[in-house]
Amino acid sequence: MLGKIIAINDSIISVKLDINVYDYDGLIGKNVVFNDSSFLTLGEVMAIGNGIMQVALVGEIKDNKFLFGDITKPSFKAQCNLIDTNTLNIILNNDSPNNIKLGKSYIYPAYDIKLDVGNFFSNHFAILGNSGSGKSYSVAKILQGVFYQCRTLPFYSNIFLFDAYGEYQRAFSRIHEVNENINYKVYTTDLTSTEFEIISFPFWLLSVDDLCLLMGVTTKEQIPILEKALKLVSFFSRKEEEVISQKNDIIARCLLDVLFSGKPPSLIRNKFVSILTKFHTNNLNLEIKLEKGGWTRTIRQCLFVEQSGEFSDVELVIEYLESLCIENFELSLPNGEFMYTMKDFSVALDFAIISEGALNSDTAFELSNALKVRFNALINSDYARYFDYNGYVDRQGYISLLLTCPNGRKAQIVNFNINYVDDRFAKNIVKIYSKLLFDYIVSLNQRASMPFHIILEEAHRYVQNDDDIKIIGYNIFERIAKEGRKYGLLLGIVSQRPSELSETTISQCSNFLVFKMFHPKDLQFIKDIISSADITVTSKIRTLHPGTCIMFGTAVKLPTIVILDKPDPEPLSQNCDINKTWYIQGNR
Repeated sequence: MLGKIIAINDSIISVKLDINVYDYDGLIGKNVVFNDSSFLTLGEVMAIGNGIMQVALVGEIKDNKFLFGDITKPSFKAQCNLIDTNTLNIILNNDSPNNIKLGKSYIYPAYDIKLDVGNFFSNHFAILGNSGSGKSYSVAKILQGVFYQCRTLPFYSNIFLFDAYGEYQRAFSRIHEVNENINYKVYTTDLTSTEFEIISFPFWLLSVDDLCLLMGVTTKEQIPILEKALKLVSFFSRKEEEVISQKNDIIARCLLDVLFSGKPPSLIRNKFVSILTKFHTNNLNLEIKLEKGGWTRTIRQCLFVEQSGEFSDVELVIEYLESLCIENFELSLPNGEFMYTMKDFSVALDFAIISEGALNSDTAFELSNALKVRFNALINSDYARYFDYNGYVDRQGYISLLLTCPNGRKAQIVNFNINYVDDRFAKNIVKIYSKLLFDYIVSLNQRASMPFHIILEEAHRYVQNDDDIKIIGYNIFERIAKEGRKYGLLLGIVSQRPSELSETTISQCSNFLVFKMFHPKDLQFIKDIISSADITVTSKIRTLHPGTCIMFGTAVKLPTIVILDKPDPEPLSQNCDINKTWYIQGNR
């Protein structure tokens, strides 16, 4: 027995020692048990001085099962002893049917630390730490463990890894050697690549919200323009004979709005002619002949402005336009059942700007013109190639293709290398794919029947407290964090700056690997946002060695310091070796 309890202050137990501390090596950080008659209370040695040992309670053992928490307190008569092998086995040994070895315990070097794969990947998780602390190694180690060590083959896993720097190609390129049914696929943003498939997203699968992101919408007033353009694009992209009636209705209503706008006749005529010159059909154009009283005039002639300042015969034009309008015809957003290009959308956007009355309002014109300018910049940039998809595919078919390797086999890991685009576009790409996966998995008839995992390397670049909620009403990562788990869509957040992350998103994570961090804002963020990150955990984060982390959460029985085994192969995330790059090798 180490000693007797002399004080219980909340979760801190003071023990008066009956031993000579010089006879024991490394007591600080080790676990002790307080043995009552019916249960064991577990604590961690925090400090020793003047013959008094301070112990923080971390859990209890009942019926040979460990329960994390400090609700139960030992009695003053409980005996205090160092933890024995049998008790340590109850806490550290993981007997899950699918567990993987991550490394060794820092406090008990003889013990393997194992991870319950099912529990870990059934919840959102976060891997946090400074650059060079071991985050990428841990991602590689965990995923390699899933495919190398699990007792059963994870054939139906679907892991989408957004690789900020192209680090993971080497780490996963050999997983098919374990089993030919396990495969890894790479998409790249390198437009010159001949080794990997270039990211190509079907433009017709973009939603209004996606377009808001791509076009940098800054106010809600711009959204109706994009919605109108999407509703129109099917009629401006398909063969005229397929949609002639609907297209006539759309153009005719726009022209009627111009005629009834109350503007001077000369201005109305100029707008009318401008619209019908660019947007017309075989039976609605400026040269269509209208008959009245035995004579005929073209629409152009009917809109001639007399010296009196009035139109020649505008009533005839109005009558003809009204005859083209369809009763009970309403525009609807496309559902991805037909394809259209960026150029098709550009035409629809032009018409939407006109039909929404942008030409009648300076403010509306400025907002609409900003959208047009941004879309023109996108369509004329290299980034347009990422939406140049060859052939039609629907949402389900596209996701299926994402998960299919060139050899026709299923891919369990899909790596999106987004290293070759700027931060803003990379952020948009990640959000667009995340929303695609979210919308698809929510639409499944059987909930959570096809789990998807999104792992975000350098997540602070994407998962931010940005303006999405103000503009489109939600942040896709926060929505996934709050709703995704029940549908089977899980997030893996990997970041060196947790204080820059969305608080809502990180707070929904249930499992954590925390590597060395020393920035005060990041440390405070972890303390504030993670309920289980108590003083026994966060006080150690500053002093961790590279490759060593504190692991805690639902997949870990007890917050544990782990010395991770190196992944094999390793990701390309090593620091620059100055000794090799600065100095001339050999004698001078």
